[in-house]
Amino acid sequence: MAEEILKNFFFIERGYLNGNHFLLRGEQPVLVDTGYIGDFARTQALLEGLGADLSSVRLIVNTHTHCDHVGGNAIIQEMSGCEVALHPVGRHFIESGDDWSTWWRYYAQEARFFKCAHSIRDGDTVSIGPYDFKVIHTPGHAADGIVLYHPPSGTLLSSDTLWEKDMAVITVRIEGSTALFAHEESLDKISSLDVKRVFPGHGSPFSDCKAAIGEARKRLGVYFRERERIGQDLLKRIVIYTLLMHPGREEELFHDQLMAAPWFRETVDLYFNSEYALKYREIMEYLTLKRLILRKGGTLYSTVKP
Repeated sequence: MAEEILKNFFFIERGYLNGNHFLLRGEQPVLVDTGYIGDFARTQALLEGLGADLSSVRLIVNTHTHCDHVGGNAIIQEMSGCEVALHPVGRHFIESGDDWSTWWRYYAQEARFFKCAHSIRDGDTVSIGPYDFKVIHTPGHAADGIVLYHPPSGTLLSSDTLWEKDMAVITVRIEGSTALFAHEESLDKISSLDVKRVFPGHGSPFSDCKAAIGEARKRLGVYFRERERIGQDLLKRIVIYTLLMHPGREEELFHDQLMAAPWFRETVDLYFNSEYALKYREIMEYLTLKRLILRKGGTLYSTVKP
């Protein structure tokens, strides 16, 4: 789904594999986020369907450096020679080749490094065509996370800092033991804004920003009280994401494949006393019961929209 939210500025809703992204249409297009590299053909088709010439892209602004938001950067940069703007933390990750802090290696995700030309800091203004967006640094989910706020229209591009009725994964192993506090402070920053409409990193646009912040604070409260819920939610979501990246995994090999990636073993170590086989069975039974994964001919698929 694509929606023109300001004149020639489009919101493109994706699913769970790809972060939502944005296009300023014109002779020199500007993009905000670029989806997941493994689904780039679909990203390209969506952008070109809105009239964008990817060989003429001038600038990509990224809300953070996770794989579902920067996946098309390197390809589009090769096509166009465009520049990329990141928060200084994310720029450091990219320029230092840090595929751990970006989550790519930790979660065994596909991504490519690219060149970054600009740092955009908290309080800066980034111009996307005729529209000036205020940059707000919102760590918690991602150390380099930002949201973009357009005061004249009350438009907030909230990325993965704020969803309507859910909350993005908190990876304490990467973001640190203060990640929950950082996310709480990021929500405080957003709560002070006069927001008319929110365009999140995943999911549909919504209007009740304060209600969404309230829901996120409730989830944080649960995480503060019940530490293992962080791990439980993470296991469910990343199993789904893994099957979206690699549909048709052989069921008899899937446990061993998860064990080979850092995230699964460390999450179970951190929250569930290293009971790997037990947690694997519990998570797979839950996702099957909820029909979020499908078993077919000895292979596994996610039913979630990519």
